[in-house]
Amino acid sequence: MRRWIGGLAIFLFAVGVAAAQEWKVPDKARAMKNPVAKTAGIADAKAAYEKNCMLCHGVTGKGDGPAAAAINPKPKNFGDKTVLSQSDGEFFWKITEGRGLMPGWKTLPEQVRWGLVNYVRSLGGQK
Repeated sequence: MRRWIGGLAIFLFAVGVAAAQEWKVPDKARAMKNPVAKTAGIADAKAAYEKNCMLCHGVTGKGDGPAAAAINPKPKNFGDKTVLSQSDGEFFWKITEGRGLMPGWKTLPEQVRWGLVNYVRSLGGQK
């Protein structure tokens, strides 16, 4: 049991270190254009956000969800200028691939993931 707990502690430390580093997105992904209109599929995107993202990122996308207190580093505030300056392709790639404690959401349909890009931007104050 003690060995298992020690292994878990090392794993969580490694995940935290990896997540604290810059999250680099491949150039090809960064250049991807969002094929979903900003207003299309917003209900599906909101439902996906509430089911899969809100626990950590919070109701309004400020990184203050109920699970955020236990996460290091903390989830990003979608209104932060470093977040808002990212391309749609960067958002889409990060949603798809995940990193550290944030799972990748490849299981969500592509249209829903692109809709999440729009929804996340709306939470950050971009229209």
